[in-house]
Amino acid sequence: MTNKYASMNGSFAKNIRDFAERAKAGIDATIREIVIEIGSSVIRMSPVGKPEIWAANVIHRQANKRAADDYDFKVAVRNTIINLNESNFTKAGKLRRGVKYAKPLTKTERDQNFNVNGLVAGKDYVGGRFRGNWQFSIDTPAEGVLDQIDVSGTVSIAVLKAQVQSLTAGQTAYIVNNLPYGIALEYGHSTQAPGGMVRITLARFQQIVDEAIRNNQV
Repeated sequence: MTNKYASMNGSFAKNIRDFAERAKAGIDATIREIVIEIGSSVIRMSPVGKPEIWAANVIHRQANKRAADDYDFKVAVRNTIINLNESNFTKAGKLRRGVKYAKPLTKTERDQNFNVNGLVAGKDYVGGRFRGNWQFSIDTPAEGVLDQIDVSGTVSIAVLKAQVQSLTAGQTAYIVNNLPYGIALEYGHSTQAPGGMVRITLARFQQIVDEAIRNNQV
């Protein structure tokens, strides 16, 4: 008698194997998402040098602005004195010939004549080098620095996302910035990131992990 169940397999082996493969893929995807968010976070929060907010330049511009304001104040005083002297006007109320109001500075004149937006430091400085120097590597920290300017951070984040795709569970991921002033920036040297970048990201670590797990459930 033929057994109608002879060709059927009652083993769970294939189901378990399939689940294990899906689980591994899910774990890898979770790890990658965590690393991408951590890296993107420190890149986004990295200060971009702005010479106009450097102390020396702030002091310089404030002094020049005071000089320009003082000039305009004297103009206003002169014009007030003209208005207070009736002999400066005709019976029709117009200024007599030879009497002229002084003109306050235009925006262009304030810039050109008093250099109210001028710089005394960092005139040729281009910001974005620190933001462009975050490097991702697997198992061994990256060494050296990059010759890259990335003001917006989009290039660094795009490179990170591409490189992270080779990361799998069991490997160690590194995100480093080897520029010598990185520690100073992390600990409040820049007003753009008074609380640092790494410390703020680490404070969100569990939140980042939980979200990545939810997004990659098997």
